[in-house]
Amino acid sequence: MATFSKQILSGSTNGRGIAVAATATLGTTIHATGTSASIYDEIWLYANNIHSAAVTLTIEFGGATTTSDLIQQSIAATPSGLVLVCAGLILRGTGSAATTVTAFAGTANKIELFGFVNRIA
Repeated sequence: MATFSKQILSGSTNGRGIAVAATATLGTTIHATGTSASIYDEIWLYANNIHSAAVTLTIEFGGATTTSDLIQQSIAATPSGLVLVCAGLILRGTGSAATTVTAFAGTANKIELFGFVNRIA
């Protein structure tokens, strides 16, 4: 039987928001899975825009070399609150390396990402 445990995003400090500092690929690290190919991370991400204008956010989900790795969304200006940008998508390690979620935005340090991981082993 599988076990589930809620985890803090690896790029977060104590569960706090992660400022998206990068404005181009390879983005700010949001989360890295473990290395095991038999442990799955179900990733939930919410964006908050603290800027006075809309900002385009790009999530590099597991890679950055193909367009199929990219999730792109415009995050409305303040006060938009938390916007769901990744609804429980699954990643796992390769067996020898972690798989990473990174992000970049049209304006540095104006998007904060919050979230958690449900680790399934």
